[in-house]
Amino acid sequence: MMTAPAAHYLLFVEASIEPNQAGTWRFVLENVATGERLSATDGEAIECHERLELLAVVRGLEAIDHSARVTLVTKSRYVNRGLKRGLNDWRANGWQWERFGRVVPVRDHDLWKRVDRALNYHQVDCRLWQFDGEVEAEPAVEVETPVESVVIAGPRRGRFTLAAEGFRRATQAAASLGDALMPTSLAG
Repeated sequence: MMTAPAAHYLLFVEASIEPNQAGTWRFVLENVATGERLSATDGEAIECHERLELLAVVRGLEAIDHSARVTLVTKSRYVNRGLKRGLNDWRANGWQWERFGRVVPVRDHDLWKRVDRALNYHQVDCRLWQFDGEVEAEPAVEVETPVESVVIAGPRRGRFTLAAEGFRRATQAAASLGDALMPTSLAG
């Protein structure tokens, strides 16, 4: 008996905090094969940009009701590093880590636990999404899109290839965030 391959989704997330306002998180989730798209935006009384971005990841992953492959696209190095470097150690150490000689709870451990639970169902590949003019810490591949020039960075960037159709859909999903992706409205 053969099982059907897991659906592949693109999950774009971002967050912003405007002065004297609640923080806002957003996600766009798109099925690569069908082009079906789901997006959500909400405000939270949170003053930490990184927590808002992580909340968008949690909400996006929890919106998928079956096991799937997910390419997570985020501007947050906090989310990227947590998924790639921290999560396994935090889980093994009871969601605590050593900081300046003291064992303390992992920041945002409640949300990281929800991400960890989602990883029981989904295979997640995290990619950094940076806009022109931002400082990048590692070499990247530059791609021209209708939205604007985008940089996708990561240690496996050479293997990050999407079929032209898949990338076109990814660009459309990003464009559906509307003005949220313009650097002036959601500066990190």
